[in-house]
Amino acid sequence: MSGRRDSRRHPADGTGDYADHLFEQLGGSMIDVDGYLAVLGVGRPAAPTAEALWALHRAQVERVSYENLDIQLGRPTGIGAQESVARIVGGRGGYCFHLNGAFGALLDALGYDVTLHRAGVQNGPGDPAGATGNHLALTVRIDGGHWLVDTGLGDGLYEPLPLREGTYTQGPFTYGMAPSTAVPGGWRFTHDPRGAFTGMDFAPEPVELSSFAAEHVRLSTSPDSGFVRVLTTHRRDAKGVDVLRGCVLRRIDAGGTQERTIDSAEDWYGVLAGVFRLDLTGVDAPARAQLWHRVHTAHREWEAARRR
Repeated sequence: MSGRRDSRRHPADGTGDYADHLFEQLGGSMIDVDGYLAVLGVGRPAAPTAEALWALHRAQVERVSYENLDIQLGRPTGIGAQESVARIVGGRGGYCFHLNGAFGALLDALGYDVTLHRAGVQNGPGDPAGATGNHLALTVRIDGGHWLVDTGLGDGLYEPLPLREGTYTQGPFTYGMAPSTAVPGGWRFTHDPRGAFTGMDFAPEPVELSSFAAEHVRLSTSPDSGFVRVLTTHRRDAKGVDVLRGCVLRRIDAGGTQERTIDSAEDWYGVLAGVFRLDLTGVDAPARAQLWHRVHTAHREWEAARRR
């Protein structure tokens, strides 16, 4: 892959230069590339190679947690790539619009041929399939192939997956990739049975990051949104995934699932900093106390409901 910005035409209408448009849209010339790479612990690649892409993807999911703390704190965020990159450089994460928006901007700035796609995650078998717009997916074209590059799936991918029908193993998890039956020309990712969701469909057409703005507002403010109801954070590594939902911390790996309940604010914030690498220095003591009270109260209510 050359990485030249004049090498790809917009596949939707055959006119315009999607690569140039994407570069402008994601602020590729304005993001803090060196600061981002420092967070990932990866040097600037000399060229946009497959080897470098894999290293970047692994580092992102290991070092930048999927998390919704700002939603729980009632602090609205935007999904612009520059803002999301600044969050990551500052020691925070986000969910798919933040993480894939930022990672897409980084890849674009490094010369990769990256495309943003409208996608839809299904949390359970009852959820409608299709590219519903509740997820932003990325693909990268490199060395003649196309790859799903998605750092915003929480407990999902550790490395890119080829857009080729088959079953793929990454660490203790097994994934499926196949043409989508719900989206013409799209693809379907099927999660491991132990995963936090069942699957994800994405459409083939390129989209702009700004097209997800309204859905971001809904997911981050609606009382019906799972992101509003439950605090969650995930961090993937080569051997498994760490998951915190409310006060329950789980480690899922080849040995099974280990689970413990966190019952103190000190321990809880220690886990966020230690396990999930989150820098919460911007959250003052009153906000920390309020957040812990909210999460701990919700956990007690959940436990009481289970006993009924």
